[in-house]
Amino acid sequence: MNHELIREVLCQIGEAVCRKVHQSLREQSIEERAAVHQEGADDTIYQIDKDVEDIILPLLRAQAAALGGVVLIAEGIGEDSESGLVLPENITAGQAAIRIIMDPIDGTRGIMYDKRSAFFLAGAAPNKGSKTCLQDIEVSVMTELPTSRSVLSDTLWAVKGQGAHRYTWHLEKNTRETRTIRPSQSPTWYGGFGQIARFFPPGRDVLAAIEDEMLATLFPDAPEGKAIVFEDQYISSGGQLYEILVGHDRFVADIRESLFRKMRKAGQKTGHVCHPYDVCATLIGQEAGVIITNPAGEPLNAPLDTTSPVDWVAYANGQLKAQIEPILHRVLTKYGLL
Repeated sequence: MNHELIREVLCQIGEAVCRKVHQSLREQSIEERAAVHQEGADDTIYQIDKDVEDIILPLLRAQAAALGGVVLIAEGIGEDSESGLVLPENITAGQAAIRIIMDPIDGTRGIMYDKRSAFFLAGAAPNKGSKTCLQDIEVSVMTELPTSRSVLSDTLWAVKGQGAHRYTWHLEKNTRETRTIRPSQSPTWYGGFGQIARFFPPGRDVLAAIEDEMLATLFPDAPEGKAIVFEDQYISSGGQLYEILVGHDRFVADIRESLFRKMRKAGQKTGHVCHPYDVCATLIGQEAGVIITNPAGEPLNAPLDTTSPVDWVAYANGQLKAQIEPILHRVLTKYGLL
């Protein structure tokens, strides 16, 4: 794999998507951006999602041969093929050197209403066919898609074994400033931001109860009337990762699928979950020292596809993991989720 070329291509695509989304925010109405284009296998494809497809494919097609051939895995793009979209078109999936899993807009619902930044996410791995998984990813890029009120966009990227990197791009001046990545060094969740993700119903009452029980166990002597922790329900897995990477949040757990498995067994209706493309940039967190696992504490892994459910937990540092993880496991076990 030509890691540097892959990084350059993914950063170029991320910035192009950023410009397109920013243009849409300025020129289109909310109703136009939020129009449903199609219902995907596990998510809804909105018009703002469809608009960026015309940006992504020409850029990737132009570089596909230089990359050794690409299998692109992305919700709503190339779904007529189980193996993804193969570029250039004159090769087979088996001949491609790499697989790229991509979420062109992670956080569509927030950005299409111009409420909060979304993120372009992408990860590239050597092509091992259908066996290719998250752990195989060797290059990851995430690019912020800011609201219309901002002209600054952060791009974070990592190559496996080479650390995590960040620059801030000024959309109007077209300048880039190198920035540091520094997750929180705090040894405790107390007094900081962290949460169990519960931004979509159903099951929010159970997820809130799990978090409340964790906090009561962790901080039984917390002063009356004082805020123990703060939460930020960012409706974007990329956004949640970003908040940990830049030191805003200390902990996040997305355990919706664990809860929904139990609910399905009870004949209850379930909801939307995280998928591999939502967490395809977690290599950046790992290279920055963030500890990212599945709910059982094992290394996070999943097939590179658009449908597999994924639960994930991230701790900004090892001390936070040592404080929080045993209590998380204890409470998840009590609720029958682990």
